[in-house]
Amino acid sequence: MDKHLKDTFLNALEEHRQKLFRICSVYAQDSDDTQDLFQEVLINIWRALPSFKENASIGTWMYRITLNVCLRIKSKEMKKQRKMLRLDSIRIINLQNESRDNAMDVKLMKLRSCIKMLNDAEKAVITLYLEELPYKEISSITGLKENTVAVKIKRIKTKLLNCINGMS
Repeated sequence: MDKHLKDTFLNALEEHRQKLFRICSVYAQDSDDTQDLFQEVLINIWRALPSFKENASIGTWMYRITLNVCLRIKSKEMKKQRKMLRLDSIRIINLQNESRDNAMDVKLMKLRSCIKMLNDAEKAVITLYLEELPYKEISSITGLKENTVAVKIKRIKTKLLNCINGMS
């Protein structure tokens, strides 16, 4: 692979690493699974890089690959295991802020638990929303219309709020 593609990959990875990792963590059972999934995502991005056409931003393109890899691997695991998700093994991984207080940890754990209970389409939309992507970009990544994204986010927020309140 030529130097330009390598530099493109490294620069994009530097900029989007944490978001990609957090997306992987939503679809993983624990921190080891998150690491494995993240590695699989990076391999897929690297392999697909020569076909990147710049029709969208490289970040949008990377998020799309990340979601597709996560959903594909999750589907394979579901077919193999057919077991309930182990919600007791949820760990919050936050690479940005290591010094949160305990109350915030509890809130994040509740939110993470509730997100894991959503269906795959809802999980994809809310994860991208929580990464502060604009509706237009979420629309581009998921293939949904922009106003559909807005409606889904509103409904998902209500679901999450009900779920979190139900855990009290």
